[in-house]
Amino acid sequence: MPTIAFASPKGGSGKSTSAVLLGIDLAERGATVTLIDADPNHPLLRWSRRPGVPATLTVVACHGEEQLVDAIELAARQTAFVIVDLEGTATSAVGVAMSRADLVIIPTKGSDLDAAEAVKAIKFLRFQEKAYRRSIPFAVLFTQTRPAIRPKTQINIEQQLAEQAIPMFATQLHERDPYRAVFSFGGTLRDLLDNKAMRGVDTAISNVRLFSNEVVAQLDRITAVAEAVR
Repeated sequence: MPTIAFASPKGGSGKSTSAVLLGIDLAERGATVTLIDADPNHPLLRWSRRPGVPATLTVVACHGEEQLVDAIELAARQTAFVIVDLEGTATSAVGVAMSRADLVIIPTKGSDLDAAEAVKAIKFLRFQEKAYRRSIPFAVLFTQTRPAIRPKTQINIEQQLAEQAIPMFATQLHERDPYRAVFSFGGTLRDLLDNKAMRGVDTAISNVRLFSNEVVAQLDRITAVAEAVR
């Protein structure tokens, strides 16, 4: 079953939020999902201890390279999707997780500083490709963006990445209060629909669904390519 790893050397990139939102959406669509929390701060584990976790979604916390490898292999046998939230440093455990991923997602905000950190993650990934002698599919995901206006700085960053043939998700996860609320209150975005004080929940759900669809489509293409070269 596919393993999706979220990697970023910079805190605040939206890595853990993106991982949880993707896992929730896949679970709400009927898939079994394991979220592996390899971030030392364990944000996914804290979220899972609040009420409202989907029945088909499991959160597992792990420490170190050996424990992470075992967790990925076990989850891949038990659930349809494995999503790994990696720690924010270039460790051997991160490299091993990348080597076992079917898709690595590199979240970044639309600033030069964040984009530079995303490039570091890409360089580390490409080193793992050489070390493990395999191609590792990846794509950059822009997070915390403005839904209506794309700043010139972000447009410039997108153009630079495109010129370097760095793959990017067409969908961007926008800046949304409901995303933060999920971590504050637990549960899912749909649990917030009855909260009249929380605006934009429907739009947030649609945004995540577009991202989730794109992830699944990429995994389908990767599988097709893998089967074609066998």
